[in-house]
Amino acid sequence: MKAMRLHRSAPVAEAPLRFEELDVPEPAQGELLVRVAVCGVCRTDLHVVEGELPPAKRPLVPGHMAVGTVQGIGPGTLSIRLGERVGIAWLRSTCGACPSCRSGRENLCRGARFTGYHADGGYAEFATVPEAWAYPIPSEYSDEAAAPLLCAGIIGYRALALSGAKKGDTLGLAGFGNSAHLVMQLALARRIEVHVLSRGVRHRELAREMGATWVGDAAELEPESLDAEILFAPAGELVPPLLRALRPGGTLACAGIHMTPIPSIDYDRELFGERVLRSVTANTRADGLGLLRESAALGIHPRVTVFPLAEANRALAELKADQIRGSAVLRVAP
Repeated sequence: MKAMRLHRSAPVAEAPLRFEELDVPEPAQGELLVRVAVCGVCRTDLHVVEGELPPAKRPLVPGHMAVGTVQGIGPGTLSIRLGERVGIAWLRSTCGACPSCRSGRENLCRGARFTGYHADGGYAEFATVPEAWAYPIPSEYSDEAAAPLLCAGIIGYRALALSGAKKGDTLGLAGFGNSAHLVMQLALARRIEVHVLSRGVRHRELAREMGATWVGDAAELEPESLDAEILFAPAGELVPPLLRALRPGGTLACAGIHMTPIPSIDYDRELFGERVLRSVTANTRADGLGLLRESAALGIHPRVTVFPLAEANRALAELKADQIRGSAVLRVAP
């Protein structure tokens, strides 16, 4: 099978992913073999490729927003059949026995394993996934439209919930890329007013086009002007000004898996008043199912730019440079 594989971490400008021919993997106990049609390109892939996340497997096929059809079934599978269309997301498995798993917080499992990090992912013609972690794809979506929902959509869905934003509130989205442009559609459908903070010209244009009430820079935010906020940009220096822009009792949810250091916080100016600063960590399967169900019902669709599999390095480079409007997707199947 054809695949883009990482042998060592390096800046994407050096094109570290190699186009290679690999053996088709065999599905293990309880696993599915999926013929990948498309795979979304995520900022987490960028952190993996450039080494901002510590290496867990080398060589590695990245990618964790894959959509395809089941072509093989390992022993012990129970319900999914050959030919069904499924999605493969970031969270691949958990221990199922720790306090986090037992309390419905499997996203916090210390034994969690992730696709495109601990195991080869979707930048390839075939990938495996445990049956219990394969998502049914709603018929409303094409392969290309479904792929970004499997991480950008799911994480945004969880971040929106953890931000506490509700109907009638004003929500700030800091960074307007893959995940934020999906969250914005959810928020608007829930009658939440959206303000977008972004430096990128293309991102600002897209935010206005999609219905943002206000678009600007963090330095332009009025104090105590937002009820809730989600920080998607991996920029820790944005945390203090975002906290200052929160009304008392508001929450800033940081949705990235990696972030630059956060400067010191002035307790009186930025945290007092029962403001909440919290992180968002992976997702539960319930989050994934909930996002797919609600997005299909509301008609939410990603804005997608498609790249051939062999151009995965270019897709990551354009993602890093904030040149992609919405979501980047690799077309894997010919």
